[in-house]
Amino acid sequence: MTRIDAWGFATGTPATAPDDHGRGPETAGPGRATHTTAGMRSATPTAAGRRSAPREDDEPQRTARAALTRILEPGDETAGRWLRERGPVALWHTLSDDTADPPAGATPAKIAGLRLRAGRARPTADLDAITALGGRFVCPGDDEWPRQLDDLGDARPVGLWVRGTGNLRLWALRSVAVVGARACTEYGAHLATTLGAGLADRGWTVVSGAAYGVDGAAHRGALAADGATVAVMASGVDYAYPRGHTELIDRIAEQGLVVAELPPGDHPTRSRFIQRNRVIAALTRGTVVVEAELRSGSLVTARRALALGRFTMGMPGPVTSGLSAGVHQLLRGEAAVVTDADEVIELVGSIGDLAPEREGPTRIRDLLDPVASRVLEALPARGSTDTAHLAQEAGTPRDVTQSKLFELLSLGFVQRCGERWELARRAETTDGSRRGGP
Repeated sequence: MTRIDAWGFATGTPATAPDDHGRGPETAGPGRATHTTAGMRSATPTAAGRRSAPREDDEPQRTARAALTRILEPGDETAGRWLRERGPVALWHTLSDDTADPPAGATPAKIAGLRLRAGRARPTADLDAITALGGRFVCPGDDEWPRQLDDLGDARPVGLWVRGTGNLRLWALRSVAVVGARACTEYGAHLATTLGAGLADRGWTVVSGAAYGVDGAAHRGALAADGATVAVMASGVDYAYPRGHTELIDRIAEQGLVVAELPPGDHPTRSRFIQRNRVIAALTRGTVVVEAELRSGSLVTARRALALGRFTMGMPGPVTSGLSAGVHQLLRGEAAVVTDADEVIELVGSIGDLAPEREGPTRIRDLLDPVASRVLEALPARGSTDTAHLAQEAGTPRDVTQSKLFELLSLGFVQRCGERWELARRAETTDGSRRGGP
């Protein structure tokens, strides 16, 4: 039996038994989008009925992790190391007990601050709150845990609070992050909306941060296409931020998923927005930036994705726009230029997910044989000339020139004036022609 990696692709190595968390090997990716009975495309089966219930012996660790999300700041690698070394239950007890020995390398100030937070932790109440919202708390080792988040190392989330019925792990297997400026232009909003709709229509999950501007446009595009979308919040899943997107976030929770590292009711801060970006970058197969200034959180997400080995892409804009400067700087590095969903999927998708070839319009002139093209080029832009002169200019025998002129006449390129020939007056022109012509 072949092992499937975190993205749903075969690795060629034998599958193993479940690990000490009770976690078995991956089984499959989400595949193409399908219509549910409600008419909505879903990249995966719903979580209900497919997500295994937590084991009874996992509950102490789950409760401890829930408490730690109230105590630790997202992305704290020092605390992440403590968690890895001690385990969630022991770390929670250490931070809750003023008499316990602090973790190795912990400063008194840091421990004092964390113990103040530990005093307000009410994990059972938080777990009840997420259940009341119709959500759940997903921990490392759960069937629904997206294992690509493990690439963050000690900066990996302690756990994720999730609203919505979709399966986060399966949705993340075929997902793309779409990020960009909050104060985007109409051009940027149009690009993000059409990109979100195009990705969703092809069965891909659109992941973003539910912010104003590009984020919101990408979510709306996916929702309009009846597709899957995930909002990664810098607050609790029940704390709509920005407030103006309350309705949008509620709709995402109904049709997609709302995900957060912070427990219910917690509020966003500047640093939490930055740390939220690392989850977006790690969760998805690639990140597309649509409009960004030179100093932008979107570029932080893109560079984090690049460091994690994910695909990094940008959609170019006007060179005169400051909102394009950050994207263009990214494109001068290792990011790839993309212009639509097909090109994004060609990069992040499986073998065979190729974007259609793009060519300019075919003109009748393109279909002429080389001799006929040479005769046509020999005709003056203005006035007329005879066959003998044309044969000399084109470098072709007179009889061949004569036959090609009649061929060009039948196609409407030239017209005859007695024994002389001239270009037909057509709307079509030839760019780069030496003498002009149709």
